[in-house]
Amino acid sequence: MSDLDGQSSNGHKQRWNSASAPDDHEAKRIRLERFVADQQLLASQSIPTPHTPHVINTVRLPDASRKKILVTGGAGFVGSHLVDRLMADGHEVVVLDNFFTGRKANVEHWLHHPNFSLVRHDVTLPILLEVDQIYHLACPASPPHYQYNPVKTIKTSTMGTINMLGLAKRVKARILLASTSEIYGDPTVHPQPESYWGNVNTIGVRACYDEGKRVAETMMYAYKSQNNVEIRVARIFNTFGPRMHPNDGRVVSNFIIQSLQNKDITIYGDGTYTRSFQYVDDLVNGLIKLMNGNYDMPVNIGNPDEYTINDFATKIRDMCGSKSEIVYLPKVADDPTQRKADITTAKREIDWEPTVTVDEGLKKTIEYFKGEVEAAGEIIPTGPDAVKPKGGK
Repeated sequence: MSDLDGQSSNGHKQRWNSASAPDDHEAKRIRLERFVADQQLLASQSIPTPHTPHVINTVRLPDASRKKILVTGGAGFVGSHLVDRLMADGHEVVVLDNFFTGRKANVEHWLHHPNFSLVRHDVTLPILLEVDQIYHLACPASPPHYQYNPVKTIKTSTMGTINMLGLAKRVKARILLASTSEIYGDPTVHPQPESYWGNVNTIGVRACYDEGKRVAETMMYAYKSQNNVEIRVARIFNTFGPRMHPNDGRVVSNFIIQSLQNKDITIYGDGTYTRSFQYVDDLVNGLIKLMNGNYDMPVNIGNPDEYTINDFATKIRDMCGSKSEIVYLPKVADDPTQRKADITTAKREIDWEPTVTVDEGLKKTIEYFKGEVEAAGEIIPTGPDAVKPKGGK
């Protein structure tokens, strides 16, 4: 190649670089704009996942209005729905979960969001955080699961609550305890008002949960009186909805899974005992109203609509269009014969009552479990015996 050719080639190369430089700058600018737009989008909504395919939009709150909120057990059934509401309302949310019954899939649609943090941690161990509010939901709520390791269940309700109360005391956070209607035991008063002291077998198979929650309430009020900790106590009645653990062994999940697979619907006992069932969205509304209200005595949160287990099994079978047969097995020890929420206090003090009918809630829950059964191929429901949670995390 001649010098002239070389110069000519260099000249062409130089002219090409000179011409392309603005193009490179423009491309970088476009990429940056796209990146910023993507980040703004990610900060304004959830990301659809197989477990939570719908998009949940989040608002942008000013710093003075945005709270940093800790949810223990936030990857569980109720906890993850509460997280959805708090995130949608624009708050910063920290989820603490040891994933014994919680599942990462329940909150993975928030993992990208700048307002969300997920910490694998067991509440029986102390943790140092800076938060404004604490929703303390951590504890297995299904009898087969909490009976699997009764000592750990007791520790979760006692040591776990002590640790969360200590954190609330240190950072001056308001704390809400997810207590339970199980503190009423096998009630002799019906329906159950908050003034009823309960009828619990302290050495029965369910006592690890029932008594654990009773002493957790005691600790809440001890910290209130001695250390001026701001507390709220929710006594939660039977709740159902999407993200229930498919193997939790409770009647709603078991009946739906059995019906969808045309397997026998198993009722333990004669099916004449009663429960009242609320949809999870109503519970979440109640928890948020209680946390942000001024009332600090225990509050029942449940749906007063009462069903016999027989009627409830038949309703679910019919809604699923199932050919399942109902079969009866021996009654479970210490299983309450009746349970119905008296929500007079909730109506009066926090202006709350359920708005979702049982039928509406069941339709959504059945659709959810259709996906779970399809993904799993087959689900064998958990019986009444103590068992470790099964299924994907």
